[in-house]
Amino acid sequence: MKLLIIEDEEDILAALAKGFRKLGYAADTAADGKIGCEKALEDEHDLIVLDLNLPGMDGIDILNKLRNNNVSAKILILSARTSYEQRITGLDLGADDYLVKPFDFGELEARVRNLLRRNLSQSSAKLKVGSLTLDTTCRMITMNEKQIELSPKEYRILEYMVLNHGRAISAEELIGHVWEDEDTLFSNSIKVHISSLRKKLSLSCGQDMIRNIRGVGYMIEEDNI
Repeated sequence: MKLLIIEDEEDILAALAKGFRKLGYAADTAADGKIGCEKALEDEHDLIVLDLNLPGMDGIDILNKLRNNNVSAKILILSARTSYEQRITGLDLGADDYLVKPFDFGELEARVRNLLRRNLSQSSAKLKVGSLTLDTTCRMITMNEKQIELSPKEYRILEYMVLNHGRAISAEELIGHVWEDEDTLFSNSIKVHISSLRKKLSLSCGQDMIRNIRGVGYMIEEDNI
């Protein structure tokens, strides 16, 4: 899953990005409201953590613009503004949740996880396709009761493919949901990660689970597992 964190306090921004990346999320960042709004409009994200007191462009204005432009990402407002009226305004404009500063990172991560599950219409923290199970809470992958160790990026690729199993996913779509904006993408970067993921999964199931559809993209199919 890919997040965008728009927060002008550099220490908080760095801590949040580090924390979410450690948990396996891709995390883009912006310390300026205008830049953050541009990133949200230009790139596809699954969830946006949005501060309200921002230089360049106020968080409420960003929220309003994103919803008016049909940006579907879940939006969690993170702000020191504590008044009831301000919370109502944010929620009325299309925010999905509101967390007041100061906050505990564990609570923020739990809220993010809950919003993403709701966004994907998942009633459980576990995603299953055949004998493959992904526990999105602890980022654990098992197949036939055997645990599979993946790199953070391999996990994000597999998670997105499982969520979209039975559908071909283009390289461009994977970039939009898995890679961070500061990543350097070499021409064969996706192929390298897919190849590594393929080998690790094959060792557990004895067959190639990922189908390469020429000119279209990659697909993971339940019937192959």
